Amino acid sequence: MTRLTVAQATVRFLAHQWSERDGERHRLISGCFGIFGHGNVAGIGQALLEEGFPYHMARNEQAMVHTAVGYARTQDRLRTYACTTSIGPGATNLVTGAALATVNRLPVLLLPGDIFATRSANPVLQELEDARSYDVSVNDCLKPVSKYWDRINRPEQLPSALLAAMRVLTDPAETGAVTLALPQDVQAEAYDWPDELFEDRIWHVGRPVPEPAALARAAALLTAAERPLVVAGGGVIYSGASGELRAFAEQTGVPVAETQAGKGSLAWDHPCAVGAIGATGSTAANALAREADVVLGIGTRYSDFTTASRSLFARPGVRFVNLNVATFDAAKLAGESLVADARAGLAALRGAIGDWTVPEPYREETRILVARWNKTVDQAYALGHTPLPAQSEILGVVNEVSGPRDVVVCAAGAMPGDLHKLWRARDPKGYHVEYGYSCMGYEIAGGLGVKLAAPDRDVFVLVGDGSYLMMAQELVTAVAEGAKLIVVLVNNHGYASIGGLSETVGAQRFGTAYRDREGDLLPVDLAANAASLGADVERAGTIAEFRAALQRAKESARTTVVHVETDPLVSAPGSEAWWDVPVAEVSALETTQEARARYEKERQARRSHL
Repeated sequence: MTRLTVAQATVRFLAHQWSERDGERHRLISGCFGIFGHGNVAGIGQALLEEGFPYHMARNEQAMVHTAVGYARTQDRLRTYACTTSIGPGATNLVTGAALATVNRLPVLLLPGDIFATRSANPVLQELEDARSYDVSVNDCLKPVSKYWDRINRPEQLPSALLAAMRVLTDPAETGAVTLALPQDVQAEAYDWPDELFEDRIWHVGRPVPEPAALARAAALLTAAERPLVVAGGGVIYSGASGELRAFAEQTGVPVAETQAGKGSLAWDHPCAVGAIGATGSTAANALAREADVVLGIGTRYSDFTTASRSLFARPGVRFVNLNVATFDAAKLAGESLVADARAGLAALRGAIGDWTVPEPYREETRILVARWNKTVDQAYALGHTPLPAQSEILGVVNEVSGPRDVVVCAAGAMPGDLHKLWRARDPKGYHVEYGYSCMGYEIAGGLGVKLAAPDRDVFVLVGDGSYLMMAQELVTAVAEGAKLIVVLVNNHGYASIGGLSETVGAQRFGTAYRDREGDLLPVDLAANAASLGADVERAGTIAEFRAALQRAKESARTTVVHVETDPLVSAPGSEAWWDVPVAEVSALETTQEARARYEKERQARRSHL
């Protein structure tokens, strides 16, 4: 037996947890991000110091979860970080980050402090008193956004809770945020622990194979198709299935479209790659999707952007084969469920379909559509717009200056949509856009996590001024950690994405521009702000200046912010797809009336896929 506090036992246990897949072993919890307060400083804080567990100071609790998520995604969900906070504001700040992790199916361990289990100091500082129950704390807010949640009121509860937490973190189908709420008095309580709790434990991440009958049904559907289409989702990348997908495409000739999380599954110039799909997709992928008779979805959860709010797959009788490790996603759109790991499932499917291939006229049609779209992208990259450049030109320069293995990171605003359409991904890990939760403020914190996971790659963080103002403080953390980021700060003086959406629904860009009450631009200097946080700063006014500044940033060893203004009224090329955002059914505004008429017409394309 070993006598330790609950906090010490928790930290020592985490140091001995490993994940394993395909014979490769990884430390499951690489370290702990934390901000200390009275609810965790004497417990987890003391334990981290005494146990020598890797610790990183963050500047915002939400941001440190984003950093852990960025790290976990880059590590294919095989490694992650723990995050500790005090009770009160620190714990509630975790909620947004936890929701992001769970929506995106990415593992992160949350260790918030909690109120006294003994209630001896009741109400404790920062306690939310609930007259209905003394057992409620702000940590209960984390229940709906966690895949596993527990409160450790007694030391005896800890071992089973820790094992359950590790089980969820390493389950590809069930992973997300895991919360272990730790009352501050219990954290400091000593207990005699069985030595077995602290032995190395390996959590094997398997590759489930398809059930034979399901595989036969899927193969029969696919080989009967004349116009099949693959929709590659994030599961392709997390399972390391890009090579198997490439082999499948080359064997069959089936064109491959990509979701936001799946972008990079195939290199952009592969003959079978048709680009992004859905509301932010390419015209090539969307044209093929409208006429597809069988859709093979691999590792995708079919979000509304992917399906263009269920209006995209329009061919009568279209069928879906859903290869997914999660039964929940495999059953979507009334598809034929093929529950399996993406790599193992693709390998089995290749064997089951034999020498079947798509017809040659379909291949030629695909080539023509892709060539047309590539020309559109070339034009968007070289608009030559003045006096301010278009956002598409900025993306083109970043694509040009970045190396094949470098990573672009983005999350919210107009840029994720433009990147999905226009970015030419060359590596499965080169495109990191958080669009499951589309969380403003993710970019810099998430980019830090990417850099910690892939220190040999340059990380280009693309962030708009709106998102930058939400959460820029992890620039300080990047500087403190010596983790070089190249931050492209695109300033269009407002919320460009929602401004454009507001206009399409007849709301006239209301409340989306950064202006004073007289309508003038605000005297805000975001570049100076970035410099005050410890980053090097470059200012660019033209495309030529931006290219030169970006090259200097790439050559530098320090975190550098490149500030550039763009024209928010210049849109990227259209996707020829719809997104369902309901418009006011009655209005005195003519713009809204016109938008409602368009909405009524467009929603007629929505399908039930029953």
